[in-house]
Amino acid sequence: MKSEAFNKTLVIAEKPSVAQDIVRALTPTAGKFDKHDEYFESDSYIVSSAVGHLLEIQAPEEFDVKRGKWSFAHLPVIPPHFDLKPVEKTKTRLNAVVRLAKRKDVTELINACDAGREGELIFRLIEQYAGGAKPLGKPVRRLWLQSMTPQAIRDGFAQLRSEKQMQGLADAARSRSEADWLVGINGTRAMTAFNSRDGGFFLTTVGRVQTPTLSVVVEREEQIRKFISRDYWEVHASFLAEAGEYPAKWFNPAHKRDAIDAEKKADRVWSQREAQAIADAVRGKAASVTEESKPTTQASPPLFDLTSLQREANGKFGFSAKTTLSIAQSLYERHKALTYPRTDSRALPEDYVPVVKQTFEMLADSGMKHLAPHAATALKGNYVKPSKRIFDNTKVSDHFAIIPTLLAPHGLSEAEQKLYDLVVRRFMAVFFPSAEYLVTTRVTTVAPTLVATRTALPPEGAAPGLGRPGVAAAAGHNFKTEGKVLVKPGWLAIYGKEAAEEVADAKDGDKGQSLVPVKPGEMVRAETVEPKGLKTRPPARYSEATLLGAMEGAGKLVDDDELREAMQEKGLGTPATRAAIIEGLINEKYMLREGREMIPTAKAFQLMTLLRGLGVEELSKAELTGEWEYKLAQMEHGKLSRESFMAEIAAMTERMVKKAKEYDRDTIPGDYATLQAPCPNCGGVVKENYRRYTCTGKSGTGTDACGFSFGKTPAGRTFEVAEVEQFLRDKKIGPLEGFRSKAGWPFTAEMVLKFDEETKNFKLEFDFGDDKNAETGELVDFSGQTSLGPCPKCGSAVFEHGKSYVCEKSVPTAAQATPTCDFKSGQIILQQPVVREQMSKLLESGKTDLLDKFVSMRTRRAFKAYLAWDKEAGKVNFEFAPSKFPPRKTAAKTAAPEAAAAKAAPAKTARKVAAKAPAKKVASKTAAVKTPRKSAGKPGAGLTPSAALAAVIGAEPVARTQVIKKLWDYIKANGLQDAQNKRAINADARLQPVFGKDQVTMFELAGIVGKHLS
Repeated sequence: MKSEAFNKTLVIAEKPSVAQDIVRALTPTAGKFDKHDEYFESDSYIVSSAVGHLLEIQAPEEFDVKRGKWSFAHLPVIPPHFDLKPVEKTKTRLNAVVRLAKRKDVTELINACDAGREGELIFRLIEQYAGGAKPLGKPVRRLWLQSMTPQAIRDGFAQLRSEKQMQGLADAARSRSEADWLVGINGTRAMTAFNSRDGGFFLTTVGRVQTPTLSVVVEREEQIRKFISRDYWEVHASFLAEAGEYPAKWFNPAHKRDAIDAEKKADRVWSQREAQAIADAVRGKAASVTEESKPTTQASPPLFDLTSLQREANGKFGFSAKTTLSIAQSLYERHKALTYPRTDSRALPEDYVPVVKQTFEMLADSGMKHLAPHAATALKGNYVKPSKRIFDNTKVSDHFAIIPTLLAPHGLSEAEQKLYDLVVRRFMAVFFPSAEYLVTTRVTTVAPTLVATRTALPPEGAAPGLGRPGVAAAAGHNFKTEGKVLVKPGWLAIYGKEAAEEVADAKDGDKGQSLVPVKPGEMVRAETVEPKGLKTRPPARYSEATLLGAMEGAGKLVDDDELREAMQEKGLGTPATRAAIIEGLINEKYMLREGREMIPTAKAFQLMTLLRGLGVEELSKAELTGEWEYKLAQMEHGKLSRESFMAEIAAMTERMVKKAKEYDRDTIPGDYATLQAPCPNCGGVVKENYRRYTCTGKSGTGTDACGFSFGKTPAGRTFEVAEVEQFLRDKKIGPLEGFRSKAGWPFTAEMVLKFDEETKNFKLEFDFGDDKNAETGELVDFSGQTSLGPCPKCGSAVFEHGKSYVCEKSVPTAAQATPTCDFKSGQIILQQPVVREQMSKLLESGKTDLLDKFVSMRTRRAFKAYLAWDKEAGKVNFEFAPSKFPPRKTAAKTAAPEAAAAKAAPAKTARKVAAKAPAKKVASKTAAVKTPRKSAGKPGAGLTPSAALAAVIGAEPVARTQVIKKLWDYIKANGLQDAQNKRAINADARLQPVFGKDQVTMFELAGIVGKHLS
């Protein structure tokens, strides 16, 4: 039996950086740790980590309904329990952690994942998965950290919490995860089944966070569409004083805020006549001046959490939330320059004052000339002091604010440097003194009594009281000017010119300018006075920055006090998930990103109409999250059982599915469009309903309708109203992307309206660009076209023909009946439309711009590439942009020379070494030479193609899967799929030697390829 001295405790952190911090903190008390690939080990501890979520929940196999079977017959899906599925990209790490948990010498586990609900879930799922069919059966304690200093970690280990203490949090974590699955999966399948009733597959995703987020954007767009602009006027004046001129704007001092009409403001006049009357009454007249000056201060904004960093980077640099997160993650993981970015806290732990001082010392000594002087100023002025505004344990959640680490970064990309500077400047700014301003509010009054008696400035040196207006001045016209002068820059000094420009924002008669002085009692004269006509403007569309803010503050819009309180710190989504939610809505075609604006599509409006019509609008409300958060908080504190919460979720799910399943009316009530373009068949009025665009006859009532109609969502893609107008007018449109096949795969196509002789009406058809007349031998006339450029093969002109760009000598023409060239390139390649401008660029310079809508046939993933002319291959090929990140040194690279050395060693010596090695463990670390994995990343580690195959895909050794991919790319780029049977591939001159015949089916490819690889 093993001695207890050999029993070990496995500590599982949420991410590798925390595992390293724990090892550093424990080393003085637990002794030296040996570093292994995925863990550290001492005599008493093994410290490893996850990398975020390693597992996700799924329904057991018997409940797993495949996409093709998404019908009401299989809904709702409410499994009695959930299985676990490893996250594909982190399987290796999961297996390593599970192996450690199952080790016989591991007798206890410590959950060191982040201090919050998600950290609890990450650990609990790992523990469950490690146990398999039965519980792992090893005691668990909880490390609860809110600071990562070595002392705070050691204190945490001295006060470990019991599993019983954490049960409420664990229940809440599992319940949130399972409830999101039930609502998301059932909601998506029910709405998809409803929208696919007329045939096809119309994927309609819904979710507790994504749908309320979309609702916010749709509601704003509805406000914009319904907004009626009104004319109003402002009266702007320039007054002359002895020291010079200053601008001012008329205002009504008696104005009170209008609760019904927010557009009514003190400085607005609602008729041109009134505005002109004010200007005429004041122009050239003398005026009295009163002013009040008071000092104000402005503190720096607080430290960044992820959402505020994403908003700032979007506003300053135009970075999307996803891009900002990716750059921040790179600065955290690769460069070790920033702390953990996926945080919702804007404060630091109270014991972090020494760490902050060390960070300032690092910045002061760094070579970053734009930052170092400010860090030196802070150190010299002793600015780093304990302050509840910055250091507050009650405001630190699972993580603290994003700040720079003690490591000065090197080799940052331009985008990384921008984001790093943003974080460092904000970090330094919070410790600097407040900026100090002198704010002056000047009111210039032209009184009725002065209009007749005083029209000129008083003589110089007049007594201060001269010309001071009497009581009648109160009935005069008042003009306001506000000046704001920066007295001490404080933290603004860190921002240099940017801050100066911000302060000196001189708007006419508004805040920003430094005012010319006016002596006490001095009279001034209105030099120029002009009414300025303006229009009220609709609310601005959301940018990514403002949408992130709306998601973060969604709880403020909830009416119920208890639910609003529950959502106070939460909002919609978490800092870590908000970027993915926005990207998901864009990928599902619910929103478009145009410049910095987020614009909802017709599909988004259709979803909101559906949810309202079915009576399940709770899915689109932030209140749902508020209600869940309230109940999950009760569960954490033991006031609500997990069983009762999940029973409520199941009941809600059943109700939602039932409403969709039992809805039996023809259409959903909603706000639908009447189109301008007439019916192509009878010239009648075309109107929209929930499912279709339908002719309602020339009367518009439907009594004289001709029967013309077509679905709003062919192949899962919803038409925009503007697209339908164009489609009806031109009888064709495209190529359009975003269609889905019945199996759910995306595709791109053109659409046409064709007259059907049988029904004597027009019908919608897809046009995939099959040029059925291409091989008929008919002469092609290019005389009406402009050439895109010279053919890269023969120098002749290239034109559009069918759905391809072709050399004029590759088709029969009047000048040359027999083709002599074979240059041809598709207008759509792997779902990427290739517009004329890009093809012209390729013909002129050799390659297109970087195109970002290619979709791999094999993986179905989008990718970016240039299209470039490959002279050697004699065709248009893909060219990929170089990686932003230099390749890392991997074990495979170092293993290669070691493997070569081992090969060169005499067999006898090798056998001796093998004989000495122990059966299970290598004692000496220096002697441990890893055998490289089979073809572990070596460029040459693959199969060698035959000469015939090499002529198509190149001669380098390559993996079998890559061969198929390269072949497919070649087939698609050269349009070799058969026009009638897309599963058949026609062999060109290069593929003939590979196939051994003129045509093969796609199912034969793998077998044929195998014969050409060795």
